[in-house]
Amino acid sequence: MRKIKVMTVFGTRPEGIKMGPVVKALEQDDRFSSVVVSTGQHAEMLQQVLAVFKITPDYDLKIMRPRQTLTEITIETMAKLEPIIQKEQPDIMLVHGDTSSAYASALVAFYNRVAIGHVEAGLRTWDKYSPYPEEMNRQMIDDLADLYFAPTQTSANNLKMGNHLHGIIVTGNTAIDALRYTIDHSYHHQVLDEIDPDKKIILLTMHRRENWGKPMEETFKAIKEIVDQWNDIDVIYPVHLNPKVQAVANKILGNDNHFHLISPLDVVDFHNIMSKSLLVMSDSGGVQEEAPALHKPVLVLRDTTERPEGITAGTLKLIGTQFNNVTKELSSLLNSPEEYNKMSEAQNPYGDGHASERILDAIAKWAATPKEL
Repeated sequence: MRKIKVMTVFGTRPEGIKMGPVVKALEQDDRFSSVVVSTGQHAEMLQQVLAVFKITPDYDLKIMRPRQTLTEITIETMAKLEPIIQKEQPDIMLVHGDTSSAYASALVAFYNRVAIGHVEAGLRTWDKYSPYPEEMNRQMIDDLADLYFAPTQTSANNLKMGNHLHGIIVTGNTAIDALRYTIDHSYHHQVLDEIDPDKKIILLTMHRRENWGKPMEETFKAIKEIVDQWNDIDVIYPVHLNPKVQAVANKILGNDNHFHLISPLDVVDFHNIMSKSLLVMSDSGGVQEEAPALHKPVLVLRDTTERPEGITAGTLKLIGTQFNNVTKELSSLLNSPEEYNKMSEAQNPYGDGHASERILDAIAKWAATPKEL
């Protein structure tokens, strides 16, 4: 029987973490032939992820240039990906989430009449500019897609509200699958040697485009204000390589002994340090899914989230980036064991670690009976 040829396209670190388990599942399943394309956006950080999953892309588009605009990313992705699609002739292309390169990949697949499967489909804030440009990217990908791999029932309902009535499969989130590859209970890292073992750790990440500038400055000042009041708390902050993020982080936090500013972590390091943390503060989408699986409360440094399931379940709290609100919410969580336990013990709504298998089974069913699921 002819194998189903699946082309996966991704290029950022978060995409690599979430698509890694899917690619590994494809490699191990005789029903499929796998072609992996890296767009090369986060080249250094993505390589760390690929090494964890032992994935070598078949193609690398190497699209990134200094000071590249979103338009240039879109054009470059389409121009370099199209000849690969025409050569490989995949049955279906899988893209993930909401990056501009994912949208560009889906668009060029559509132009070449290749079916599209959207992993992590249906996430919505319903705010065109928050997150920017991700909200519109994912909506436009869903307009092009043939199969929708929704991580939760809420995401599936969002798709139906947008008049996407067929090809929706609730899978759970592949981020939870990735934890099966990464968590090591005997794990150790050099940064942990720098911290008194009796101290509690807050893991911080912040990098989103809409938080550059004043929101990031206010957030860092607020966290510093609270943490400096506690002798037994330190913050580990893997600082994104973007110069705009680096500059603000170093200016506000660089000379404070409570803050350990380190280079970006590979996925194994990040997940294991997260597992040893008291709580997480982040504007990352993936962290909102991963941390609750490790029973870590998440204070979300954004004004909106496309993951309302976590808010409803009680694993997340949306606190924004304003100084007064960040200080209030962080102080409240640190001072209330009852509030902390309620968040850490809440059930993670993002799946059981078997989303990849559900995605592959749905593709096989679609291939056998196109457009009927």
